[in-house]
Amino acid sequence: MPSQKEIYEKVSATLVEALNVEEEDIRPEATLQGDLGAESIDFLDIVFRLEREFGIKIPRGELFPESIFQGDPEFVQNGRVTEKGLAELKSRMPFADLSDFAKNPEISAISNLFTVDMITRYIEHKLKEPKPSEPAAS
Repeated sequence: MPSQKEIYEKVSATLVEALNVEEEDIRPEATLQGDLGAESIDFLDIVFRLEREFGIKIPRGELFPESIFQGDPEFVQNGRVTEKGLAELKSRMPFADLSDFAKNPEISAISNLFTVDMITRYIEHKLKEPKPSEPAAS
């Protein structure tokens, strides 16, 4: 398995290509939308490129699970993610650092969760999963 540094370098190169940004724009804390200018269509391209680069399958909505907040009043009320919504985010995104977001869970700030570092942790998490043809490690 590649090291975290190797994963980060490949993720960075993938984002430079997908988003047509400069290498120096890529920092661990850089947000995809706010800092790197990604749009919703770019997320599909990023997923495709990451799948190809790392030889993994990324199920729809797993890396970018924004759809869980569309219209469910148990997850969002008055523009804020509820406790139940935060619990859902934690279960779907165990690789994401939700500590800052949880302090002020404005739905408009959800895009700030999607950073270069978060994608690196996601890929690391995916690469540790057993392949369907492999038995789970005990």
